[in-house]
Amino acid sequence: MPDSVLPPSPPQIPALVAPPVVADRPPAVLDAAAAAALVESYAAVSKGARYKDIGRIDAHMARFIGLAPLCLVSTADATGKQDVTPRGDPPGSFKVIDQHTIAIPDRPGNNRLDTLRNLLENPEIALIFLLPGVSETVRLAGTARLSTDPDLLASMAVQGKTPKCCIVMTVRQAYLHCAKALIRSKLWAGDYAMAKGSFPSISRIIGDQLGYTEDEKKVAEARTEIAYRDGLWAPLPPA
Repeated sequence: MPDSVLPPSPPQIPALVAPPVVADRPPAVLDAAAAAALVESYAAVSKGARYKDIGRIDAHMARFIGLAPLCLVSTADATGKQDVTPRGDPPGSFKVIDQHTIAIPDRPGNNRLDTLRNLLENPEIALIFLLPGVSETVRLAGTARLSTDPDLLASMAVQGKTPKCCIVMTVRQAYLHCAKALIRSKLWAGDYAMAKGSFPSISRIIGDQLGYTEDEKKVAEARTEIAYRDGLWAPLPPA
């Protein structure tokens, strides 16, 4: 089925099989006054947490970013509609240019271009960098613009393939985030890792959601495997 053609009536997908959290009702939520009172009831922030945002990339954060193979990118459009996307690359691909400037490559993807389109409307951006084996993370926030600077793109080449563009961020906020979330999740320990093949492929899931036939799902799975194998660093030719 061509990507531009959607089925007229996608089938109903079975609901997640799980015990109810609350019986036969939506979750109770607080009104504005009660929510404000709840927030004020938390313990006072520590001095270290209050002042850890140093507003620049220091040597510790620069080394962390230089070693990190993964970052999460948050942007929003002009109306505030938000998007978060992962960006993965070999260590050294995220470039710290100076204390207030960082660049991340834009590698081939699905061409939705949510991040790039958001930045055309709203330059605000936030990043979280993850380093396998380290449970702390680096958080940055600021504004960003797109760049096709040839020297900068050449420095980001992998297997001889340069990205089409990169995102250049002006850093306004910069700090380390504590390890509690990653410790709770046991992310690097692998305790909750899924065995290969125990979860359906993305092509099969989307095929279920859009009403693809079994043959169409298999074609989509094969196309995705080719993209994963041959299209990480440069776009594949049109099918």
